[in-house]
Amino acid sequence: MAPAHVVEFDRVEFGYAGRPPVLRGVTFSVERGEVLAVVGRSGAGKTTVLKLVNRLLLPSAGRVRVEGRDTREWDGIQLRRRIGYVLQDVGLFPHMTIEENVGLVPRLERWPDDRTRSRVRELLEVVGLPSSAYAGLRPHELSGGQRQRLGVARALAVDPPILLMDEPFGALDPVTRMELRHEFVRIREAIGTTVILVTHDMAEAFALGHRIAVIDAGQMIACDTPARIAMSRDARVRVLVDSLVSPPVSHGVA
Repeated sequence: MAPAHVVEFDRVEFGYAGRPPVLRGVTFSVERGEVLAVVGRSGAGKTTVLKLVNRLLLPSAGRVRVEGRDTREWDGIQLRRRIGYVLQDVGLFPHMTIEENVGLVPRLERWPDDRTRSRVRELLEVVGLPSSAYAGLRPHELSGGQRQRLGVARALAVDPPILLMDEPFGALDPVTRMELRHEFVRIREAIGTTVILVTHDMAEAFALGHRIAVIDAGQMIACDTPARIAMSRDARVRVLVDSLVSPPVSHGVA
């Protein structure tokens, strides 16, 4: 039976020699199909959490488990091909067509050509970039919002059980960002992927997360539902919640 917790952090520490620790005693878990939004000030350690999940970093102490297995025991390449990663700058290959970008990991995994083409067509439909109109284009021919959708499609190409998103909508204008939030909800509901989303945008965290994890100076000081985070009296949490223009409303992605 597959473990209920897809990702687990057990008293995780991380740091570099001669420098203050980046993470200190971080413990949390992410259930299958859950969206966890990770928030905090710049430099709090949010992106480090993502890098520990996909074994770009290894903990200095404690354990990180993915699908019940310590990341130290995973082959790094094998693990990262099971985890989709969406970055703010997307990281698309400019010399490749849209179809080639989305089909990159399936080809690396040696999928048959017909299976790869079918998966690419399916995902382009899901993210609102139908293959008939977009497959032959290159990234520079798309708008910023379309490139971000393409980044999501590529990250989902081999149907990974986990999707990591690091400020995926941060570089977009407010209207496009709002549109893509709604698109994200639609896509995630259709696919059911477990998601860890790092964001500076508290409105985004409340809108998209089943739970919100707050990191401050390398420590996870809260991890709870949006409603409970909104009611927190902890000053370190309140400074983030109070950055919202109006009281947050949790829509979630259930």
